[in-house]
Amino acid sequence: MTIFHTFRSFLASSLAAVTLASSTTVAETDFNIVGKEMLGMLLNRHYEKIEFDESMGQRFLDTYLTDLDGGKVYFTQEDVTMLRQKYGSTLHQLVHTKKSMEPAFEIYFLFQQRVQERLEYVDQLLENEEFTFTSDRSVIRTRKDIGWPKNTKDADQVWRDRIEEALLGEELRRETIARLAKEQGKADPLAEEKPIREKLKLRYERVLHAAEEADKEDIANYFLSAVSKAYGPHTDYFSAREMERFSDNMRNELIGVGALLQAEDDGSTVIKGIVKNGPADRQGELQLNDKVVAVDSHNDGNLTDIMFMKISKVVDLIRGGVNKNVRLKVIPHDSPGEFKFIVIKRERVQMKDEAARAEVIEMLDDKNEKRRLGFLSLPSFYADFENGETLCSVDVEKLLHGLIREKIDGLVMDLRGNTGGSLEEVRRMTGFFTGKGPVVQVKNSRNVIEVKGADTRAIYEGPMVVLIDKASASASEILAGALQDYNRAVVVGDSSTFGKGTVQQPMSIASMMPFFSDRSRAGFLKPTIQKFYRAAGSSTQLLGVESDIVLPSILDGLDIGEEYLDFALPHDEIPAAQGFKPMAEKSSLFIEKLKENSKERVKNSKDYIYTMEDLKRTKTEIEKNTLSLNKEVRLQEILENDARTKERNKERLERFASIMKEDKQTFKFYRLTLDDLEAGAMVPFDPTSDEDEYMLRAKSDTADLDTTPEWPSRLDPTKREGLAILNDLVTMQQSAIAAETAKQ
Repeated sequence: MTIFHTFRSFLASSLAAVTLASSTTVAETDFNIVGKEMLGMLLNRHYEKIEFDESMGQRFLDTYLTDLDGGKVYFTQEDVTMLRQKYGSTLHQLVHTKKSMEPAFEIYFLFQQRVQERLEYVDQLLENEEFTFTSDRSVIRTRKDIGWPKNTKDADQVWRDRIEEALLGEELRRETIARLAKEQGKADPLAEEKPIREKLKLRYERVLHAAEEADKEDIANYFLSAVSKAYGPHTDYFSAREMERFSDNMRNELIGVGALLQAEDDGSTVIKGIVKNGPADRQGELQLNDKVVAVDSHNDGNLTDIMFMKISKVVDLIRGGVNKNVRLKVIPHDSPGEFKFIVIKRERVQMKDEAARAEVIEMLDDKNEKRRLGFLSLPSFYADFENGETLCSVDVEKLLHGLIREKIDGLVMDLRGNTGGSLEEVRRMTGFFTGKGPVVQVKNSRNVIEVKGADTRAIYEGPMVVLIDKASASASEILAGALQDYNRAVVVGDSSTFGKGTVQQPMSIASMMPFFSDRSRAGFLKPTIQKFYRAAGSSTQLLGVESDIVLPSILDGLDIGEEYLDFALPHDEIPAAQGFKPMAEKSSLFIEKLKENSKERVKNSKDYIYTMEDLKRTKTEIEKNTLSLNKEVRLQEILENDARTKERNKERLERFASIMKEDKQTFKFYRLTLDDLEAGAMVPFDPTSDEDEYMLRAKSDTADLDTTPEWPSRLDPTKREGLAILNDLVTMQQSAIAAETAKQ
């Protein structure tokens, strides 16, 4: 009996449930009506007035298929052609006439059927097929630009190749781990792992469960999201569940137990992190690497089995009302044959790892005099839209005042990985550095341009560097672009930011639905309503904000950015905002001299040399887009990578020890978090210690075999170079001021 024997009965009952839904007496949200009202909102509110015609119907049909089967391995081209012929010319009309859920469910259940068929075939391969790994064949890494397999026969070959590669990859991984452990005189951490084929069966069983567990709301969510995304990559539909998660993320807090969860191949959910002094930490029983197998959300005896359940749904079960208990059925990591129940009272948990934080780095300048540089990290532009209790601009304002009290000579603002957030928060925050004046221009669908400016006096007026990368998006680009336009800061990092120059606003669909209809699960539309432009007039759309000083980065070799997304809006420019005027001449930032100094450091940096080598290799692998199915070929690649890593680590160990010794003579580090400000004191700290982390984190089984040393003083190359550039900028600006003073 295979792991898929229950699927057909499930599929039949699911189809029956959908068929009978209209006749049930239980009130529930009709997603046909939701789709109709959402469409009206798209047509009236979206920035682009795109006609909702047959071509749009074909567009969102293809988007739906791709969203369901992003790897293009479940559907066949025959399936896609059939669905296009059946719905390509009418799907847009079915949304209009409140009949869109019928094709939405039909397509989703075809997807489920294909998942079941493909994974049944996988089950057969894992049960019966022997692979020698001696052929000269290869497997395609990504089918993104290749398309779906032509038919079932082609799909079988695609899956045979995938399973062969999965088996080979896992076999090589285990052999490599065993070899490294032996070389280091350590026990093999994977010695007790399940057999490879059994592990793969469990992995694909999780895939099947993910397809099976989708309920009516989930399927409607997939379909309506595809309809909305046909209008652009950032226009989206949020189900009621998704909106709750989105609001939690924006508030930078949640109501729960304070634990980080991870799905395991065996179907369980593992505790990979525990927030220090959070509910679970204080309760004391839940430990790292414990496995949660069931959740009693209300602590009333009604357990929900969460084996193979999606992490997002597990999280929903564990979260709940503040000061309400949740009961977890747990298999302790140190007693795998037993289980116990743990009751934890939910509380508001601040995600402090995602909050703004700062530090002061004290060093010696060229004259051997003490210099203090501030470093302010902002992971996102978070804001509590409901009650305004949590606002990142308020947090940053507090930190800036704290840094100024510490008499910093210059400031690095780290926006790497910051994907954006509240437009109002970035507007206010920009003024902390520029004072009053235009920050960003927004243009709506009627081509009406509104200038949004800062209305506060500047808080920090000293030398400034902004760090960005390809993941810096939206609000991050507004801040970085404004500071660049005002000649207020030097932008440093990847070649450019992400390139998202559009504004979205969540809108309740319930408010648009007929009075008599059930609106409880209608969800929200998040349409693109505006396009934003820098104060100087250029849109960040597609182009992003380009660095004044570019540093080598692996991200620059990956397909990251707005330009790689479907249906993205074009780049354009408008006139500069009225009243916009740079705060200083560009020459006051000494960018050419800073660039020259940085180029010399980068040229002599082994770490950046390694990055450039890896970037070249990554680009080659992406272009090649294949993996060999020959074990000897793959083993040779692994040995070459291992040899390169060992050679690099040998060099790093010696060099990092020397740098660390120098750092201890050069730097002193002081932590300045929101908690420190509340306590009224800046805290000296050791950046190489984990004591200041907000979360206890579980180590992977193989972590002890990784001999790659940490960055000296945990200053990664970009952070270290950013500080070096800031130090140069401080010196140059101080020298210029001194020279000007001498003239007087």
